[in-house]
Amino acid sequence: MAGTNETTADVVAGESTKGYKRAFAILTMLFFMWGFITCLNDILIPYLKAVFELNYFEAMLIQFAFFGAYFVGSVIYFLISMTYGDPIAKMGYKNGIILGLVIGAFGCVLFIPAAEYLIYGFFLSALFCLGLGMTVLQIAANPYVAILGSPKTASSRLNLAQGFNSFGYTIAPLIGGYLIFSFFGGEDVVGADALKMPYLGLSGMFLLLAIIIKVNPLPKLINNEIIEKGAGALKFRHLVLGMIAIFMYVGAEVSIGSILVNFFGLPEIAGLDETDASTFLSFYWGGTMIGRFLGAISLSNIASNKKYGLMIIIAIVAFLIIYGVTYLNTGVSFQEISPFLIFVVLNLLAFKLGNSNPQRTLAIFAGIATLLLVIVLITTGKVAFWSVIAIGLFNSIMWSNVFTLSINGLGKYTSQASSLLVMAILGGALVPLIQGALADAIGLQMSFALPIICYAYLMYYGIKGYKPKPLITDILSENEKTINK
Repeated sequence: MAGTNETTADVVAGESTKGYKRAFAILTMLFFMWGFITCLNDILIPYLKAVFELNYFEAMLIQFAFFGAYFVGSVIYFLISMTYGDPIAKMGYKNGIILGLVIGAFGCVLFIPAAEYLIYGFFLSALFCLGLGMTVLQIAANPYVAILGSPKTASSRLNLAQGFNSFGYTIAPLIGGYLIFSFFGGEDVVGADALKMPYLGLSGMFLLLAIIIKVNPLPKLINNEIIEKGAGALKFRHLVLGMIAIFMYVGAEVSIGSILVNFFGLPEIAGLDETDASTFLSFYWGGTMIGRFLGAISLSNIASNKKYGLMIIIAIVAFLIIYGVTYLNTGVSFQEISPFLIFVVLNLLAFKLGNSNPQRTLAIFAGIATLLLVIVLITTGKVAFWSVIAIGLFNSIMWSNVFTLSINGLGKYTSQASSLLVMAILGGALVPLIQGALADAIGLQMSFALPIICYAYLMYYGIKGYKPKPLITDILSENEKTINK
């Protein structure tokens, strides 16, 4: 969640900034963890689909339960903040983060009885609880990262943190796929027993991270923003259109990632088994990681003559990390994954065309993603295979750019607007469900027509929808003043 208003809190008087780097380092672990556990849903879908003999629509209820929790949790948070004041402002960012981690840990523990009794509804309940924990983390951790340093570099800092979030996404298919399908799975494993130990371990890691954050003296921050009553933020046209854009972006990104393992298994695409398909899923999320690190540099205050050289170096290093992790797990040759480099170069060129302009970059990236999906629909084999993977590279900056553009100029309504934008994560629940139904009805490959609609809207938002327009009441007020004169 990038673009959160960095002016919503001030450092307590006398608070030293020495702890900022340490706090940011701890929070990058947090971003990594929730990226890792969110991407595990992409492994759960084919696994539970096989265990419970589900169709695609039923399997996509996994994402519906998880991302639906974002909507329910943010609605509850929004209503509480509107009635009683901002809960995070009262308990503090640190305690809010700890609360989110504890809720997430409890959700992971619920996987054990769900696997023991082999009830699909129980798994969905566990995912919903886990999603509620991630919702609290989204609301608390992102603004905390934004204000841990200079306001001028807040967006760059958030993109950097999101880069580590994407790193979690990148290695989750490799580690999760190996643990669930091979190490704890296998022919002798009954039902969903392979899920017990991985999720128990994740629960322990969440609790350990909560303890680390608890015992570390993170910088204390005071929230001075006035919480407005009513729904004044909804009067801003660019915010409302931005909510739709967030819905479309999260929906498209999650929907594509959720169905890739099954898509890679199609004979006309690659014919991969689930373990090998999970490996290549890492390049989809790894592309997002590369793009976010590049976005952090692009939005920084580094001199232009050094910026693009550094971006090329980071792109190469990030690619080698992804390939290195993949090679250690699978032994995949460089030649097999070399086509991905073509799209990395295209991504760098797209950043150059965007010229660090958020709306222009958003429109360009959405346009390229739309074109790639058209290619997926009309081709097969390696062309369709790598085209759909490359979409991850162009998803990278969409969240941060849409979020920043949506809250532009909202002032006292910024906090309220943030809650509304988090609600729009509901797209991650509904769009995969619709694509799952389409896959059952018209075929898996043709179902990729749905995210084309999502990216087309994002392109519109980057071209025109982002433009702030004054409140109707402001216009009427100005007219009244003119008449009185």
